Amino acid sequence: MSFDPETGEFDFPGWDTDQVLQDLGEFIPEKNILHLPSQLKPYECDGLTTHRKMSRLVVLPETIRQCQEIMRYCRQHEIPVIARGAGTGITGGVLPDDLSIVVSLTKFNRIEKIDPLQRIAVVQPGVRNLAISEAAKPFGLQYAPDPSSQIACSIGGNVAENSGGVHCLKYGLTVNNVTGIKIIDSEGELIEIGGGNCMESPGFDLLALMHGSEGLLGIIVEITLKLIPVPPATQVVLAVFHSMVDGGKSVSDIISSGIIPAGLEMMDKVTIDAVESYMQAGYPKADALLLCELDGNQVDIRLQMEIVQQILKDNNAFDIRTSQNDEERELYWTARKSAFPAVASIQPDFYLLDGTVPRKALPEVLKKIAVLSKQYGLQVANVFHAGDGNLHPIIMYNIEIDGDYEKAVQLGSEILQHCISKGGSFTGEHGVGAEKIDQMCIQFSALELLQFHRIKAQLDVSGILNPGKAVPVLHRCAELGAMHVHNGEMPHADLPRF
Repeated sequence: MSFDPETGEFDFPGWDTDQVLQDLGEFIPEKNILHLPSQLKPYECDGLTTHRKMSRLVVLPETIRQCQEIMRYCRQHEIPVIARGAGTGITGGVLPDDLSIVVSLTKFNRIEKIDPLQRIAVVQPGVRNLAISEAAKPFGLQYAPDPSSQIACSIGGNVAENSGGVHCLKYGLTVNNVTGIKIIDSEGELIEIGGGNCMESPGFDLLALMHGSEGLLGIIVEITLKLIPVPPATQVVLAVFHSMVDGGKSVSDIISSGIIPAGLEMMDKVTIDAVESYMQAGYPKADALLLCELDGNQVDIRLQMEIVQQILKDNNAFDIRTSQNDEERELYWTARKSAFPAVASIQPDFYLLDGTVPRKALPEVLKKIAVLSKQYGLQVANVFHAGDGNLHPIIMYNIEIDGDYEKAVQLGSEILQHCISKGGSFTGEHGVGAEKIDQMCIQFSALELLQFHRIKAQLDVSGILNPGKAVPVLHRCAELGAMHVHNGEMPHADLPRF
């Protein structure tokens, strides 16, 4: 095998399927090793369905010991490993290939412990996000991060992507709500990082490093989560505007007032109409809709609500509604979290982006997206975590029209480059995977990418964990040098043109 930890270049030798199948059967039950085409089909992609490849083998371990044996075997025989959760990611982060074995963690689906005194939950990586709050609810507790896919996405995948959700503005991303994890490295060793309810540990912050690592540094086999009390009271205000600019200005003004809402979300006209058609949530017709959730005690909510409503009026909101009960509040949020399937119901082919910008840049970036949408002739629906500037433009196209998908990808690339130019990033919570690996060459310098490779090499000495994902090889960035501009100059001018 050839692997260069400095550049990320790799060349694995390949393997015989029948022999590996026989060898794995020594320590994995036969029923947990998938090799028939009909068995492998569900694993050919994640939520990014435009990218599909068939793996040769999918293994479903049930114990930590089995995971260790798999990693030791793959290390010995130089076989790459792709760890897979629920498959709800949308960047091709678990896209298989002919050289790799997919290790599915769906059988690691147990909640090991809910400790209401320490306010922690110890869970396996295959546990669904929503199931954690459901298990903690009898104790008056909840797990705060709530991605739109929380009914299906697994907590292991949440850690791998450092997922957010509508309540991440106040309560933080996954990294802010995990106190410990257990991982298996590429040598098959079990490593424990953090744990209990301690939010601080000595030495380098390896716990934070594992969040958003996209399966490049280890296989997560156990997670300790922070639980928080369910707020005594919660209320949502819904406001609608004649322009996205007014809505974006409201977001900045609410945060500037010193109020940190539990959630602050925006949708444009295309998304509002799609959601209303999809589930009749009672959203009014408008060019922009803002949802602002406040939680805490009743007195604080009442005082903050007065300030928020005045800010909304000052920014030309023409209709302001407040939820009158929990059922109405949950309906508003269910509708918001249904935005993606709602858009799919009117246009099945769409390309979902994930970029971030400073809040003050929201109005300008939204204008730019509108200009680019007209330029490319493709409709763009906007729905986003407005409080932290995490945009999710949805580019609609028709796969039956020749070149339409390629046009959507190019439009998406321009939107993300504009996010970067405004001091933002090309991803906020969806990760890089295989889809956005070229954008890494735009946002990061050669030296920064080199450090990423060096970090990976320390935890994955043989380079077998999810190779070719998230961090591009420097050779790739050098080839892209003629295509992109980085901070006003051609990127990576110092790299050799191999």
